[in-house]
Amino acid sequence: MNQNRDGISSSFSCLPEGCVSNIISLMASPKDAGRASLVSWEFKSASESDTIWEQFFPADYEEIISSSASPPLSCATKKELFSHLCHCPILINDGTMSFWLSRSTGKKCYMLCARKLAIVWADVPRYWKWTPFPESRGSTVVTRFPP
Repeated sequence: MNQNRDGISSSFSCLPEGCVSNIISLMASPKDAGRASLVSWEFKSASESDTIWEQFFPADYEEIISSSASPPLSCATKKELFSHLCHCPILINDGTMSFWLSRSTGKKCYMLCARKLAIVWADVPRYWKWTPFPESRGSTVVTRFPP
């Protein structure tokens, strides 16, 4: 058994990595799994396991990624893929929506193009103004009147 600087024995090093992975997989969130990597080298190694990170993805994540209009993702591990999808949204639905994951929960997040929304009286200039905006993903933005 290893002893820490206080002389207290640590039995984590005696546990198989699969056992440590199972312990970490019981954690509630990706944030908790990341924090677990700070406990010990054994936890760090186990917390980077694809098995751990797979559980934080939505069930249909592979289908969503495959329908992406963005360039194909090349991530070596599920942890890298999770991080990428949290920080770099991908375009889906012919570029009219973007998709990413919440870093703290792993839940799906979407941003919709304004034209994809069902806006009441969208064609009535008295209430809404559609402005060309080339820098926008949807190429137009909508403003409500009166502001």
